[in-house]
Amino acid sequence: MIARARMIGVLAILLGGAAGIVGSTQTWLEVTLRSGATETLSVPGASALPLLAPLSLAALALGLALTVVGRVLRYVFGLLATLIGGVLMVGAARIALERPLDAVAAVVTKATGLSGVDAIADLVSSITATGWPYAVAVAGLVVALGGLWTLATAHRWRSGGRRFERDGAHTGGASAGHSAAASSRDK
Repeated sequence: MIARARMIGVLAILLGGAAGIVGSTQTWLEVTLRSGATETLSVPGASALPLLAPLSLAALALGLALTVVGRVLRYVFGLLATLIGGVLMVGAARIALERPLDAVAAVVTKATGLSGVDAIADLVSSITATGWPYAVAVAGLVVALGGLWTLATAHRWRSGGRRFERDGAHTGGASAGHSAAASSRDK
């Protein structure tokens, strides 16, 4: 169970982060304008939730780093993953459920040239959410659960190995013996 505890935490954080990255490129919202436009505007996840790609990349980096860090950083990274997952989950759920005008403002402004909350509110007839904000909300939950799992089980994980330590006392092994033999030969 100890070996699986690390794997479960790391994989949850990595999978949630990867889903967030994929979700940032997909259409989250479709906007219909009142002004007689015949086509809808597509709003990608990165426009609807600007923090999506950076937070998802941070989750991926945390997941990878968890494989080699020591005990103290496991707790720090577990806490960070929990916070990142929570922000992703709440942000994506807000967009999925509320379909806020601020999530589509940049795309509407680019398409029409008009800016300002009142002008955009007058232009927008409807905002429809696709499945991607819901999927990223679940991905954020997975990252948060992976972070909580890490916090709960980090004390039982094995060390990353001596090759990742910087302490000079542990690096003396074979190279120290080789140096002693070489110095005796030089005399």
